[in-house]
Formats: sequence, structure tokens, C-alpha cells
Amino acid sequence: MHQSKEQTTNVYRFLLVFGIIIVAFNLRPSITSVGPIIGTIRDSLGLSNGSAGLLTSLPLIAFAVMSPIVPKLGNRLTNERVMLLGLILLFIGISIRSLSTVFLLFSGTLLIGIGIAICNVLLPSVIKEKYPAKVAVMTSIYSTAMGIFAATASGLSVPIAQGLGLGWQVALFVWATPALIGIGVWVYLVRRNPTKQQVYHFESAADNRIWKSSLAWQVAAFMGFQSFLFYVTISWMPEILHDYGISIAAAGWMLSFLQFIGLPASFLVPVLAGKFKSQRGLVLAMGFCSVSGYTGLLLGESIVVMVISTILIGFALSGTFALALTLLSMRARTGKQAAELSGMAQSCGYVLAAFGPIVIGYLYDVTHSWNIPLVTLISVALIVVLFGMGAGRDKYVFDE
Repeated sequence: MHQSKEQTTNVYRFLLVFGIIIVAFNLRPSITSVGPIIGTIRDSLGLSNGSAGLLTSLPLIAFAVMSPIVPKLGNRLTNERVMLLGLILLFIGISIRSLSTVFLLFSGTLLIGIGIAICNVLLPSVIKEKYPAKVAVMTSIYSTAMGIFAATASGLSVPIAQGLGLGWQVALFVWATPALIGIGVWVYLVRRNPTKQQVYHFESAADNRIWKSSLAWQVAAFMGFQSFLFYVTISWMPEILHDYGISIAAAGWMLSFLQFIGLPASFLVPVLAGKFKSQRGLVLAMGFCSVSGYTGLLLGESIVVMVISTILIGFALSGTFALALTLLSMRARTGKQAAELSGMAQSCGYVLAAFGPIVIGYLYDVTHSWNIPLVTLISVALIVVLFGMGAGRDKYVFDE
């Protein structure tokens, strides 16, 4: 009997780690698979560049609206149950988005955003709660897992849609598979949770405290502006490279390469962040790579410059995102505080990020050139450094 209970606990522990990884697998592909074929979708359904940009921005708007609500749902129903709900919504969204009508394309995309928002907010809280002594390592594992599938999705979109002749609908629908696997794992975790999560009773005063914390606002701005850069790059980089004379399939693989090259940063940055009291040095290093990369794209159209710029941007985007995730846990003392900070930072952050693909698409529509959009991205990269210097201080949100 004792051995059987121990086996059940071991299976639960293994599946909890696997469950965290499978959720990470689901956080990006349904968005990153869109960028390389955004032109195909736009032409197929007769959308403008601004409307096409909305395909990437709509999930971010959902992130912004849902993020403050999710911690309260987690407290009421347990994180595991709400995580399962997020995966189910994600699966439904991916499925209906692939039916080629404009209404279903956008409504499915909105459901995808709600599903990802739930998982996005709860993962730092689950990690802080289940692995309080291993926050940096677990964040490394899940941010790297996220990066692997995000990169793979970008690379496979054009080969599936055009190479295999299956169309953009199938290229988007294949990413329902990891969501289905995730649902299976989290059904088990919900039923077998050996330690019932403490249910917190939020008081309105405590609720509002996070919104009065200057450190929380700095973390939120850092999260938001780095997300602005990431989602603009995911949406429009293939089109930028295509304008510079690279085939759209090769541009899709360049976007994939950009994300793969950033995987070491995804893994190393949280580990390094955990070793230092202040993370300002990491902020400066990532900022240098980011500014240099976008400047390279602005100034040079040669293949060599494009590849070097892509490497620098890839390293910067992955490293900055992993650092932002780590700060959500490191700037909080408890799992509850991490959930509150995560909800607040992702809510404000994704409002900023949501404007990115639409604004850059609009700037290109107006100027018919990528120069102004790229200057905008360089400016945003400098703003990321500015807020990162504040967010990287060795402080906790409610200790100010």
C-alpha cells in the first residue's frame, strides 16, 4: 500500500514536470505559425496589412483582458483546473480558426488568445508554488521548451501550406495536436493532485496593492515592450526579408532560425539571473544585441548582414523574454504574489504588445518602406533597456 502510494506520487511528479513542458509547447506555435504565411492568408481572404497584423495582435488583446482575471480563477478553482480549461479553449480555437472564413479565423484566434493567456499567467505561479527552490531552473526548462516549438512552427508553416500543398488551413491546424496531448496530461493532474492547493481569499486592498507598486510597473513595462518587439518580429520579419529579395519559404526558415539561435539564451539567462542579486547586466547585454540587430536590418540588405542581424535579434528576443518570465517569480516572495505580479504585468504588457503588429503593418502601408518601422523597433529596444534597469533591481514588489 505504501509502495503503491509512493509510485502514484512519483508518477504525479513526473507528469507535473511533463505537464509544465507540454503547456510551454502550446504557448507559441498557434501564433508563430502565422507569420510566415500571413501574406498567403491575407491574399486568400482579401485582408489589408493592418487587418493581417490583427491576427497576431488579437491573442495579445485577449492576454491583456484575461491576465488580471486568471489569478482569481486560479484561487477559486485551483491552478490545475484553470490550466486544463486554458488548454481546452486553445484546442477549440485552433480547430475553428482553420475553417477558412474571416469570422471563424478571427473568433478562433481570440479563443486561442484566451487559452494561452490562462496558461501564460498560471505557469510562473505553478512553478513558484510547486518548485519554490528551483524557480530559475524550471523557468529555463519551460522557456526553452516554448522556444523549440515556437521556432519549429515558424519553419514548418510554408512547407506544410505550399510544399505539401495542404494550404494555410492545415498548416495552422496541426498545432491542435500538442494542445490535445496537454489536455490528457492535465486531466490526470487535476484528478491526482496529492496536495490540495491553498485557496487564497483576496482582499480588495491586497488586490490593488500590486497596481501601486512602482517595481511592478517597471516589470510590466519591461514585459510589454519586449513582447512588442517579439510579436512584431514574428509577424513581419518574413515580409521584411521577402522585400529584401529572399523567397518567402526561406524567410520562414530565417524566422525559425532566429528562434532556434535564441534557445541557448532561453536556457542560460534564467539560470544566470538566479545567480545574481541584480539582473541589470543581463538587461544591458540583451539590449546591445537587440539594438545592433535591428540597426543591421535597417542599414544592410546583404545576406551576411541579414544573417548576423537575425542571430543578434534571436539571441536578444529569447533572452529578454526568458528574463521577463524569471522576474515574474524573482520579484515576488510567494506563489500568490507571483500570480498577482504575473497577471498585472502580462495584462499591461500585452496591451502594449498588441499594438505592435498593427502599428508596424500600418506604418508600412503608409510609407511603403520598412525604414520607419525598423527605426520604431530600434527605439522600442532602447525603451526595453530603460525599464529593464528598473525591473532588474534586487527588490520585491510589496517591500517598497
